[in-house]
Amino acid sequence: MNSNRFTNGALGVLAWGVALLIFFPILWLLLTSFKTEQQAFTVVPNFFFSPTLESFKMALAQGSGYWHYAWNSALIAVASTVIGLALAVPAAYAMAFYPNKRTDFLLVWMVSTKFIPAVGVLIPIYLVYSAVGLLDNALGLTLLFTAMNLPIIVWMVYSYFRDIPKDIVEAADIDGASIMQTLFKVVLPLALPGLASTGLLALILAWNESFWSITMTDHRAATLAVYIASFKSAEGLFWAKMSAASVLAIAPIIVLGWFTQRQMVRGLTFGAVK
Repeated sequence: MNSNRFTNGALGVLAWGVALLIFFPILWLLLTSFKTEQQAFTVVPNFFFSPTLESFKMALAQGSGYWHYAWNSALIAVASTVIGLALAVPAAYAMAFYPNKRTDFLLVWMVSTKFIPAVGVLIPIYLVYSAVGLLDNALGLTLLFTAMNLPIIVWMVYSYFRDIPKDIVEAADIDGASIMQTLFKVVLPLALPGLASTGLLALILAWNESFWSITMTDHRAATLAVYIASFKSAEGLFWAKMSAASVLAIAPIIVLGWFTQRQMVRGLTFGAVK
């Protein structure tokens, strides 16, 4: 009994330690955002200081364009998620309920494309986008984010569909339901928690993407990643203002994750217990 209590206590302390280690960068970012540039640039860490909203005022100033970048981030993230789900659902449905000998290979191939470094395909994509006029374009960035997240979306939706008994689909076929009726009236309602968690994950990935946003946009279609990078100039890094901008950039997605964490956990564990 004492041994189990000691083990549980040690695991609890370890869990809290890992949690604090993960949370510390966010805490430090938040503290820095309330400092002046002089306080933020000190070599010795300063945990005790007089907080100020100066950096937030500068970050939200009319000339900073925060709301322009935030609107682009929201528009592109939501659009790429909706398009990704619209493409992934029928693909995953076909592979889950009507598989063939190439299904497993196709799934592995799709996921393997995520192993390719983004910089490895930057030049050809940049040249194509430049030729068709999609540089610094919201549509072009939406298509990129959709392609980037589509393998993950398909794989996750496929795993949720696989957890649905095929007998239900076969029963719907016997009752004379078409493929579309079976998909929309039988399968999708059962997999709704999984679809919700998949959509939330795709939204978060698109919102946080920075590489393609910085390299493929300038201002018109630029997202919050470009907004944060704008606080780096020839004069140096403005740590306090950059921290304030980062807090403003991650705040919406943290709030969304906080209010939808129960739905996300429910979806990620969908079908885990039978």
